[in-house]
Amino acid sequence: MLPKRKRIIMFKTAGGWIFKHFFDDREIFRDLADHYNKDLYRFEFKTVGERNKALKLLEMRGFDVDLVEDLRGYVVKLPRHSRYAPVLKNSVAMIETPEWHIFLMKDPAAVEEAQRLGAKIVEVDVKF
Repeated sequence: MLPKRKRIIMFKTAGGWIFKHFFDDREIFRDLADHYNKDLYRFEFKTVGERNKALKLLEMRGFDVDLVEDLRGYVVKLPRHSRYAPVLKNSVAMIETPEWHIFLMKDPAAVEEAQRLGAKIVEVDVKF
């Protein structure tokens, strides 16, 4: 039986393609380190060429990568005054407005967890 492949969701944003994943294997992280934004804890690929190179590397290392351009279903919001750290840790991007913290979550499980923590799914199209 083949080992179960891990899934990563890579999102299309205004600045390119982004994803968040913790790699158990340091070598994979090293191979992608040039694209790691340590301030935002995510990987960023500005061009399609960079993205495709990363896709090939991840696939060879046993990952299935889903490319997502329509962010609906992955975006949640919490009132601005609420505690948001538990939701932030599983998000790929965040926007703040006067009323809300709006998060792009890394995968469906993170969306479900955010909802359990009180976040609501954003029904409109949000650009990150």
